[in-house]
Amino acid sequence: MKKYKHIFFDLDHTLWDYDANAALALYELYDQYEISKIADCTKEQFVAQFFEVNESIWDLYNKHQIERAHIRERRFATIFDRLNIKLHIAPQQFDIEYVDLCPTKENVFEGTHDILNYLKGNYKLHIITNGFDDVQYTKMKCAKIDHYFDVVVTSENSKSRKPAPEIFQLALSKSGATLQESIMIGDNLDSDIMGARNFGMDHIWFNPEKKQSQIPPTYEIQALYQLRNLL
Repeated sequence: MKKYKHIFFDLDHTLWDYDANAALALYELYDQYEISKIADCTKEQFVAQFFEVNESIWDLYNKHQIERAHIRERRFATIFDRLNIKLHIAPQQFDIEYVDLCPTKENVFEGTHDILNYLKGNYKLHIITNGFDDVQYTKMKCAKIDHYFDVVVTSENSKSRKPAPEIFQLALSKSGATLQESIMIGDNLDSDIMGARNFGMDHIWFNPEKKQSQIPPTYEIQALYQLRNLL
């Protein structure tokens, strides 16, 4: 096993449980605005529609086809239109409230704190995320994982997005790491795994759903505790 010194983590869907936290925030807003009284949709349908729309919009953002402002303009406008929800506030205001609330939720994947404690003693830990500064820092602080990381590189502060090599290069420069002593851990095949692979960085695919991939990663895990056997 190669001796690594720097570990670069993705944040959403790898450490911070985006789906669980988003659902909690959406349930709260659904109740707050009494959506069940004005639209024929359950909480579960509302959340399911969010995930479908959100994934497609973020895919456009990661491909540089839209900018940050477009995410917040389109997301709930599309959802409200599909579910025929007519609130007294604009979809963009609803989005602001969601973005304020969701990052304060604390759910992380099972074993996150244990594995970060284990790794922190032997490695420099960093974050590379396609999220935005204000939101990502709030997530890490509220989930009590911010103190583990030395360098946090976002798509906003790097002006680049995974899988582009520029964001990985900036992460190396900021952390003082070399490519040979670095490894990337993430869930997204396109942005995390292919991004690291094309940059020449070893990588670990966090794959709890046991998805199939045409291109084998350097390593693969289904649970974070398995990092103990690799690092």
